[in-house]
Parts: sequence; structure tokens; C-alpha cells
Amino acid sequence: MVYDPGAMEAALSAAVGDDPALAGELQAAFFDSAATMIAALAKAAGPAEWEQAAWRLKGLAASFGAIELMIAADAAGRAAPGDEDAVDAVRAAID
Repeated sequence: MVYDPGAMEAALSAAVGDDPALAGELQAAFFDSAATMIAALAKAAGPAEWEQAAWRLKGLAASFGAIELMIAADAAGRAAPGDEDAVDAVRAAID
């Protein structure tokens, strides 16, 4: 994934302090949530579902310092529902 590791570490540290095990769990939860939201974006049945999935993904990315994912999710939210290029861009930002 393209992200600022310093920003993610800072976000995790602010959330859990000095607990590496919990930080690892939160990071794993981030990747699981991101994958779920990307799948929801890809399967969105209409404009409302599309926009909701994109904005949730953007918020998640912002919370963890995943800047490229945040930018791609923002662009997806402004794209036409079902835009395969937008879905590909968010997938690329997390791979």
C-alpha cells in the first residue's frame, strides 16, 4: 500500500499508546475494513451506495495516514458510479 508510515504510526500511537500488539491488531483491522469498503464500492448498486462507500473509504484512509488511498477514494466519490478506473485506482492504492 502507498501510505505514509510515519502518519500511520502516529495515528496508531495516539490511539493505543505503547502497545505494539494492539497497534498490530488495529493495522490488520484497517486492511480488512479497506478491503470490505473497496468491495462495496465495486458492487455499489447506485449513486448513493457508490458515494457512501467512497466516503467511508476516504475517512478510513485519512484516519490511518493512507494518503494515496484517501486521494483515490476522494476521486472515486466524485466519479460516476461504477467507474472501473476509479475502482482500479483505489485497489492500486492499497496493494
